[in-house]
Amino acid sequence: MRRPAEKLIVDGQPASWLGANFWSRTGGPLMWRDYDPAVVREELRVLADHGLRQTRSFFYWPDFHPEPDTVDTGKVELFRDFLDAHIETGMSSIPTFIVGHMSGENWDPSWRGGRDLYADVWMVSRQAWFIERMVSALHDHPAVAGWLISNEMPIYGRRRGQPAAPAQDVISWATLMVQAVRAGGGDQPVSLGDGAWGIEVTGEDNGFSVRETGKLTDFTGPHVYRMETDQIRQHLGAAFICELSAVTGKPVIMEEFGLSTDFVSVANQHHYYRQTLHNSLLAGATGWIAWNNTDYDHLADQPPYRHHPFEMHFGITTNTGEPKAPLLELRDFAKTLSDVDFVRTRRADTDAALVVTAYLECDYPVSTAADRSFVFRTLRQGYVAAREASLPVAFTRERDGIATDSKLYLLPCVRQILAPTWHQLGELAAAGAVVYLSFCSGEQDFHRAFWHPKLNDMFGVEHELSYGLVQPIVDDVVEMTFTDDFGSIAAGEVLRFRTAGNENSRAYLPVQARDAKVVAVDAYGRPALLRHATGSGETVLCTYPLEYLASANQDVNPEPTYRIYDALARIAGVARELVVDDPRVLTDTLVHADGRRFGWFVSQHPTEVTIRPEVPLRTLAGEPVDDVTLPPFGVQVLEITKGE
Repeated sequence: MRRPAEKLIVDGQPASWLGANFWSRTGGPLMWRDYDPAVVREELRVLADHGLRQTRSFFYWPDFHPEPDTVDTGKVELFRDFLDAHIETGMSSIPTFIVGHMSGENWDPSWRGGRDLYADVWMVSRQAWFIERMVSALHDHPAVAGWLISNEMPIYGRRRGQPAAPAQDVISWATLMVQAVRAGGGDQPVSLGDGAWGIEVTGEDNGFSVRETGKLTDFTGPHVYRMETDQIRQHLGAAFICELSAVTGKPVIMEEFGLSTDFVSVANQHHYYRQTLHNSLLAGATGWIAWNNTDYDHLADQPPYRHHPFEMHFGITTNTGEPKAPLLELRDFAKTLSDVDFVRTRRADTDAALVVTAYLECDYPVSTAADRSFVFRTLRQGYVAAREASLPVAFTRERDGIATDSKLYLLPCVRQILAPTWHQLGELAAAGAVVYLSFCSGEQDFHRAFWHPKLNDMFGVEHELSYGLVQPIVDDVVEMTFTDDFGSIAAGEVLRFRTAGNENSRAYLPVQARDAKVVAVDAYGRPALLRHATGSGETVLCTYPLEYLASANQDVNPEPTYRIYDALARIAGVARELVVDDPRVLTDTLVHADGRRFGWFVSQHPTEVTIRPEVPLRTLAGEPVDDVTLPPFGVQVLEITKGE
């Protein structure tokens, strides 16, 4: 199966962006009122000296569009000088038009008067007029790399607590805004700047359908500032979002990510940036624009910093231009991209599929927002377990029709799926694939348990549920003892899983084996894992909601579900190039157009660790490597020499 990692095409060649969102330290969002060309050039030079080549820049809307039919031409000239400064430093920029939201505050032009930004015809026309005028004035400048319509429009067009905008209004608005860019002469790549927070990515409906708006744009730009309760989930947070953002089929650019250094120690600033950059690359991102270029210590009396003081310190440089830990990580990442000639690489193919149920993104009758949140969390934990098992997975989305060329299909706690897909999975197993499902009754008391028809036939069991009731998990730890060899798990091994959940979800599936073979039992001798041969393949049923239990626990990863995924990969015959016997070292492979293969090793250890992979490796400088030593939360990229 192919894993997406599309790249922007510029002048007929693949391209990758690496840079920072930019407000000069002279004024933050108000920089255009006190623009200092010398300071701007100094700020850009620091970024360029550390390998950055792009900025994302902003037309602060109240300043550039002071009256409905007026553009401030003086500020346009300042912006032109700003673009000139990019050329002087070997950089380019992606201007952003509708900047009414920024860093925790919304700013309207004085003439908006509360009008709806999406549905008020006059208000929509003013936005389109402004965009066309700005593009017409600047599109021919060689420093313009692309365009963004807005900055996080979902939280500007609708304030916190208000209902989401109707999707039809949003799509109509987006269509007109993109058309305005083209009408102004802009032929550079364009996207919305909305954060890619739509239902297809997050499970939450904010009116911005990533699928539908993706038909209008040239790239998808996630904004990721997730806060988690588990270190590995945190380090893979942006990667998971990037995998889901690929639903558009367009390049995925990490348009915003970062951290306030008020929140994080210096060492952990390094770790977070390093992990976010490399893990999102391995998840298909092909561009990165950090938030943001500088600190604003002297702007404490200016909104938004007065009421969001931590926003003063998202910078990758200090208020006086010294590099901070994030910029040093960006510098090192830039070198890696250059060393592997990243723009000419692709992700290695895989034989393993992680099934994304349509219930993540579709509002079926009587389905709920809670159902979608549940899908997001269990799917994410399945992704974490796969990464810990050195198992590269491709996301296959039910709404698009699941892929038919996989050897292994993983359904982590998927309790809601469409009947035709369920039937198709049975056919794929009979045709030679391995289909794995872990039971979960869900967190709600409405039609809890699984929604799958004929589960007994699919898995060769007889379930023993009573209507309206669940079988509670009474122990704080589930013990699973293997009674037979199962892939890489030997008979007699015991795996232990921390429990969690509410009265609906903390439950197991009581079954008796009919045609299936029990390969693991729980502490009471009840079937916990069963294999069922069907045709030339098999189905595997776990009667405990392993991925859900982990998703509901803090500081749980790595947890033993990865052992089951590793075993499943071996049983299914999934080709895996970089398998390591350490769930805290994540691996994956990029393939260069010339045939070279590059292996990534990303440590989740807080201390130094040494591993010995099973494939021959050498450094990018050509030196043979036997042992790979990784510093705390460190990354190494090596060339795989197998087959030479």
